[in-house]
Amino acid sequence: MATQTFAPSMTPSAAAHLTDEQVETLGAELDALRAEVVGSLGEADARYIHRVIAVQRGLEVGGRGALIFSLFPPAWVVGTAALSVAKILDNMEIGHNVLHGQWDWMRDPKIHSTTWEWDHASPAASWKKSHNYEHHTFTNIRGKDRDLGYSIMRITPEQEWKPTDLFQPLVNLGLSMIFEWGIAIYDIEIEKVKDGTKPWPQAKAELMGLWRKARRQLAKDYVLFPLLSGPGFLSTVAANATANVVRNVWSHAVIFCGHFPDGVESFDFDEERLESETKGQWYLRQMLGSANLSGSKLFHLMTGNLSHQIEHHLFPDVPSNRYAEIAPRVQEICKRYGLPYTTGSLPRQYGKVLRKIARLAFPGGGPAPAATPPTQLPDQARRRLAAPARLAS
Repeated sequence: MATQTFAPSMTPSAAAHLTDEQVETLGAELDALRAEVVGSLGEADARYIHRVIAVQRGLEVGGRGALIFSLFPPAWVVGTAALSVAKILDNMEIGHNVLHGQWDWMRDPKIHSTTWEWDHASPAASWKKSHNYEHHTFTNIRGKDRDLGYSIMRITPEQEWKPTDLFQPLVNLGLSMIFEWGIAIYDIEIEKVKDGTKPWPQAKAELMGLWRKARRQLAKDYVLFPLLSGPGFLSTVAANATANVVRNVWSHAVIFCGHFPDGVESFDFDEERLESETKGQWYLRQMLGSANLSGSKLFHLMTGNLSHQIEHHLFPDVPSNRYAEIAPRVQEICKRYGLPYTTGSLPRQYGKVLRKIARLAFPGGGPAPAATPPTQLPDQARRRLAAPARLAS
């Protein structure tokens, strides 16, 4: 995993027309929206998360129970399907959102970001550091947000092309099938050990923490529960592996559709903007760097409501069941300020992601350069192109 190298962005931001005052007014509107929603949280929200957890646990118990008889094809199919859905709910709507602190307001020690552990290869503490802090704080900041192709793919034309990028459509397919393990290993930041910015003893301690979590996951899915099946041991192993692959491919598709389709300004922001970034500018960066998915209530539940990725990036600690009611208001704000609100169906958006990954496997792959490069523009205009939230009045 080499350090990412970028060329300057040549594409004007979709927010380049906004003034500083407009950006701060937008931020104030979003602050007020968040405060309104947080102030209305109550018993109905608590019932929601308790109900989802009960359904997830019922599906897992039922699925694993059916797989005791996995030698019989109907039991294998029913058990695998139930376990797949249970794992998706555990990761997407429950684990991811609990670890964001969305339910900490309930003060329930059993559903709290400081105590929750999930059915995932990544230890909760590692996930909260790499995802909650690094990704959500520094969304699309080059050199700060490490989720740029997860260090193995080129997903923006400003990234330097390497011959190994030719294989990235196949790499992406492989990553989707082992997504939880790829993320867990990625969180160790081995590339920082190689370049000397992270001490090996720290990485070794994190690797040991990952191994402790991983061996529990492996033992549960591939030893302990299969043993309950007796002669059906191998068929239960196959069922558990299938459920894990289904969960990984699903979460990979949802997450990539929320960050990398056409219309999203992926990693178009320079680190220097952090020196004086306001809350309004932070909101703007989240809006420009995220995309939604359209679908039914069941679809939104199965995505962990990350189908509302824009709302999630704006308000990562607001309970996910509220994103659907927030979304129309955020869309109206975007329209009023002349900002894009990128959304579409899963097949359409994932098709765009796969097309981008294939296109960027080859040199170039971006839009034609601007007639006048930003480095040759006056300071004020250059700032409007390179850092869209740091705008002239």
